[in-house]
Formats: sequence, structure tokens, C-alpha cells
Amino acid sequence: MIDRYTLPLMARIWAPENTLRKWLEIELLVIQARAELGELPQEVATRIAAQASLDAESYAKHLEATRHDVSAFLLMLESQLGADSRYLHHGMTSADIVDTALGLQLREASDLLIDDLQRLGSAIKEKAFLYRDTPMIGRTHGMHAMPTTFGLKMAQWYVEVQRHLARLYRLRDVVSFGMVSGPVGTYARLNPRIEEFVCRKLGLKVPAVTTQILQRDRHAEFVSGLALIGSSISRFATELRHLSRSEVHEVAEPQSPGQRSSSAMPHKRNPVHCERISGLARVLRGYVPTALENIDIWHERDVSHSSAERIILPDSTFVLDFILQSFTGIIQGLQVYPQRMLVNLSESGGLIYSGQVLLALQDAGMPREEAYAIVQEHAVHVQDEGGSFHEVLRRDPRVTTVLGDDALSACFSLETTLQHVDYIFKRAFSPTGE
Repeated sequence: MIDRYTLPLMARIWAPENTLRKWLEIELLVIQARAELGELPQEVATRIAAQASLDAESYAKHLEATRHDVSAFLLMLESQLGADSRYLHHGMTSADIVDTALGLQLREASDLLIDDLQRLGSAIKEKAFLYRDTPMIGRTHGMHAMPTTFGLKMAQWYVEVQRHLARLYRLRDVVSFGMVSGPVGTYARLNPRIEEFVCRKLGLKVPAVTTQILQRDRHAEFVSGLALIGSSISRFATELRHLSRSEVHEVAEPQSPGQRSSSAMPHKRNPVHCERISGLARVLRGYVPTALENIDIWHERDVSHSSAERIILPDSTFVLDFILQSFTGIIQGLQVYPQRMLVNLSESGGLIYSGQVLLALQDAGMPREEAYAIVQEHAVHVQDEGGSFHEVLRRDPRVTTVLGDDALSACFSLETTLQHVDYIFKRAFSPTGE
């Protein structure tokens, strides 16, 4: 991932030196397990642990010569260990350390993303309660529909984030596996208890059965899950982009002093941060087909997945980390314009209450089709000619003979329309969740 969208903590997880540290940790744990099983003297294990270290210059030299990262890593260690190097990597394959280290890195990345999601959820929750009773127009198909509140919009986002949080915890478990099973996964020259020892020390789970690698359905599920999260955040960002439009102007992104949105038009205040999130979510979704393709491996092992996942696994976490932290900042600094929301509510002349009038006429005994035709007739008139929908209805005896003035006026009440906001909030923010 380019530096522009790479944040420091996630970058450390995927840094080459962190990968090598994990490889070394795994190799040393295998040595320790073999010592405890009596396969080699404890003093040898102690000596290897004391002497083995990472040497970036030596590794780079061997990598240039071998063009094989694990071989270069082992040659680096052999130059340090001398005769003791014969105990190194005994019965193992490259995948034993690569896939196990990958499980550790994916778990670390998951922990960071979980923290990101929790912070975003807290920011959204704060806004939800702040604007719980702030009325605004709800839109369907991009058109004015019925009133809602800005807090309800935030509450829905919060619940969606909580679903993703539960999903991410589950994905963390899906990828938290290690393996030390040797060529084609049969433990031909390895005691399976070595694998159990190593994974227990690392806090990873042991797969019931493998080939020479861990199967990539786990990794595909992980990337797909991250794409789901990114797609939801993109949906939220798209909503803010719509609400930021000049003719809507109900919210605005936070803007730092001196920030510019256009080189040509100084008045512009474009929702560029939300637009960036929408673009990055497309990139994130684009990794999913590759992750699915990586499941299709020949026999017990090939490396067709390797080149692809060296890109998509780190990058998917980089992108989502950036998306989540960026959107948290947007929510925290979001400018909300309640007065403009009220203006937009009144823009239709009361047409947004047509559904309430329809139901009131039905409840008063009028057949639904007749009621619908009357309400639609007056709605079209107000749309074309302007005026007050309420007043037009009051002048129609077909309506007033069925509904009294108070009953008709009640149809145009925000309080009635939004009477269950508290109930929805209690459900959305219940400690037991959805």
C-alpha cells in the first residue's frame, strides 16, 4: 500500500523485520519443543536461543543470492549457529513458519482493527444521543419520504458497526491458526506435539488437518469480512456526501484552517474525505475476488497464492485501518445543521405526511383505494402548483366529512410521527445488543 494510506501501527505489523522476528520466534519454539521432548539436549536449545538473532545485512545478502526468503533466513541463522544449525528447521517446510507467522500478523492486525471499530462506534453513539430528537427528512429513492431524526440515522449506523465488531472478533479466530506439520502436512519427521507446543505458546489454534499449507478459505473469509466492513463505512460516507450537497446542506465534513477543496473555486467545500473513503472501499472490495481465487491450490501445495496474498492481506488491513480512523475523525468533527433540516422538512408543503393522512382516512372507515386516490390527487396538485397540503385537504369535503379538523391536524404532527424514537433507542443501545 502507498504511504498515503498507511498508518504507523499497522505498518509495524507488516514490516519485514516484524515478519522475520516471528519466523525466528517460531524456529526457536520448535527447538525448545524438541528439547522438552528429548529430541535434542536442553543445553543446545539454550545455546541456539542465545546465539540466534536477526541480521538484516546477512539476510539481504542471502536473499539476493537465493531468491528465496525462507532459505535466506535459514542461511542467516546457520552463519551464526555453526554446528548447532543442524538442529534448525528439522522436518519442517517454509510454510510451517510462513503460515504460522501470518496467523500472528493477521491476529495483530485484527486487534488493531477491533480498536478502530470500537472507537468509531463510540463516536457514532455520542452523535446519536446528541441528535436523538433532531428532526430531519427521511429519504427513499433519493426523494423526500417521511420525517426521521438525525440521531436515528446515527443509531442505525451504530448497530451496524456493532454487527461488524462481532464479525471481526469472529474473523480474528478464523485466522488465528498455526502449523508445524512438515511436507504435505503428514508430520513425517515431526512429532505432532511440537506443533501443539508452538501454537500453545503463540496463542494460536492447531488445525485438525492441513496439506503443506493452511487452507486459504480462512484467509478469503477474512478479506471478505473486511470488505463488508469497508462497504458499510462507505455507505455511511456516501450518505454524508448526499447530505452535504449545496441544495441539501444538512451536514458538512470537518475542515481544518486553510484547507482547500478546489484550485479554481475558492468557495467550494467538497466532502473530499468521505469521497476518499468511498474510493478506498472500492479498492478493498477488489481484493475479495483474488482472495477467493487463492483457495484454488494444486494438490497439497503450490505458491500461486503467495504472490497475491503478499499484496492483498497487508493491503486489506491497511485500507480498512485508514478508512476506520478517517471516518472516526469525520464523525467526531461533523458539523450538523438542525435549522437547515427543519427548512428541508417544510420544503414539500406537508406532502411528507401523505402517508399519515392515508392511514387516518382508512382508520376512519374510508376504503383504501378511495383514500389513496384522494390523497394522491391533492399531492400532485401541491407538487405542481405549490401551497399547503394541509390546507388543500381541509377544503375537500370528501376528507372533512370523514376526518375532523383535529384528526387531520394530528396527521401533520412531528411528535406523532416520531413518537417511538425513545423505544428504538432503547433497543439499539441495549447492553444485550441486537
